[in-house]
Amino acid sequence: MKNICVIPARGGSKRIPRKNIISFCGKPMIFYAINVAKETKLFDAIFVSTEDAEIARISSEFGAQIIDRPVELADDFTSTIDVISHAANDLENNGIEFNNICCIYPSVPLLSPKYIIEASKMNLIYRNKFIFPVVEFQSKIQRALKFNQNEELEPVYPENEHIRTQDLENAFYDAGQFYWADKTTWKDAKNIHFGGHGIKIPAFSAVDIDTIEDLELAKTIFETRRIKL
Repeated sequence: MKNICVIPARGGSKRIPRKNIISFCGKPMIFYAINVAKETKLFDAIFVSTEDAEIARISSEFGAQIIDRPVELADDFTSTIDVISHAANDLENNGIEFNNICCIYPSVPLLSPKYIIEASKMNLIYRNKFIFPVVEFQSKIQRALKFNQNEELEPVYPENEHIRTQDLENAFYDAGQFYWADKTTWKDAKNIHFGGHGIKIPAFSAVDIDTIEDLELAKTIFETRRIKL
C-alpha cells in the first residue's frame, strides 16, 4: 500500500457525548470522514482506530476497517501522534506495508476532498513534514484582550496596543481536520505543528465541533451548501 487513512474515533467524548457518531444532517458524524477519504480516491485502505464497539460497527458499515485501540490510548490526554503511531505499528505487525498516513479527524462534515488531495501533492515536495489545513484569524491576535482578576479588560500583549493593525503579522490556527505525513514522520514526531506546512482554507470550510453551538453552526453551513448544490 502507498497511502492509508486512519480516523481516530474514541467513544468517550465529553462536551458532546458520543460526538463521533451523533446524527449530523441524516448521517452518523463519522460517515463524513470516511466518505471524504473515499472521495479523494487516494487511499488503498481506510481504517478507524477505536476502543468503542458501536463506533467500530458503524464505521464498518460505511466501509472502514477497524484497528482495536487499547483503552489506555483513548483518554483525554492521549495525543494524536500516540494514536496514529499505535495504528501504524499495529498494521505493520499484521503484515500491512504502507508509505504515508493521512489522519482524518472523525468530526469533519465540512472537509473538502480537494484539500486532502492538495496535501498529498505537497507531501511529495516536503518529505518528513506534516501537512495540514490552517485558517487565518479574523482579527490580529497581537491585539487580543483578556479579563483580569477584577473582571476588567486589558491587552494580552500591551506592547502592541499602539501599533496599527495593518502593521501586525497575520496569524493562523490549526483547522483541526487532518494531518498528512509519511510513516516515519508519524513514528518519530514529538510535535505536529513545529516546522509543518499549512494549506490555507477559508473559515467556512472548518468548524471545530467542540460544543453544541459549534455543532449547530456546522449544520447551518452544511445545509446552506447543500441547498446551493
